[in-house]
Amino acid sequence: MKAFIDLHTHTLSSGHGFSTLKENIEEAARKGLLVLGTSDHSVRMPGSAHRFFFENYKVIREEILGVKILSGIEGNIYDYEGNIDIEPSMMKNLDYIIASLHSHCIESGTVQENTRTIIGAMKNPYVKIIGHPDDSRFPLDYDNVAYHAKKYQVALELNNSSLLPNSVRKDCRENARSLLEKAKEYEVYIILGSDSHIYYDVGRFDEAYELLTEANFPEELIINNDLEKLSYVLIE
Repeated sequence: MKAFIDLHTHTLSSGHGFSTLKENIEEAARKGLLVLGTSDHSVRMPGSAHRFFFENYKVIREEILGVKILSGIEGNIYDYEGNIDIEPSMMKNLDYIIASLHSHCIESGTVQENTRTIIGAMKNPYVKIIGHPDDSRFPLDYDNVAYHAKKYQVALELNNSSLLPNSVRKDCRENARSLLEKAKEYEVYIILGSDSHIYYDVGRFDEAYELLTEANFPEELIINNDLEKLSYVLIE
């Protein structure tokens, strides 16, 4: 399988990234990506950009160096109802929203509380991707998560960064394998995300490919290998 799409990437504007948007785009072009999404952290993440940054996405060209550019955001879930830190004024120029749990923005609860939180985020009609639901610091009921992802037509992310040896997240390989099994059972779309915080990780999916192969996960449920599937995660 070849992935042509990477929607989970960060720049200096996330506060803990190390590359510019220009560097990320150049790397995407070098690796043959057809679509690059830029998705810096929203405002509750320490060091992230002001809402004006996201409101000004309109200045970015739709295509650069042969790569289609999509303007996204990684929203931080901040309560057990699944609310995210994205104001309506920020949404007008967004192509997509990733909603994620981050330890800087919310304390982990029980499995039931964390699962309810993720399901609450899925109910937001603008959220079509749940980011890195693979961290034992935020334990989840994957059967329940997959069932509701199917119900609300939300894609679950297989996060390549989580699978790296230096990841701060816990037990991600085992959790991602469980997630893939439930996604297969409920026929839920998976989207690969590099979660790159430096340019050379843009479009990096080697660890995710390996896990997909081990899980014998069907390619028809993977968004990144077919541009026609991309509309599934875009804001209408």
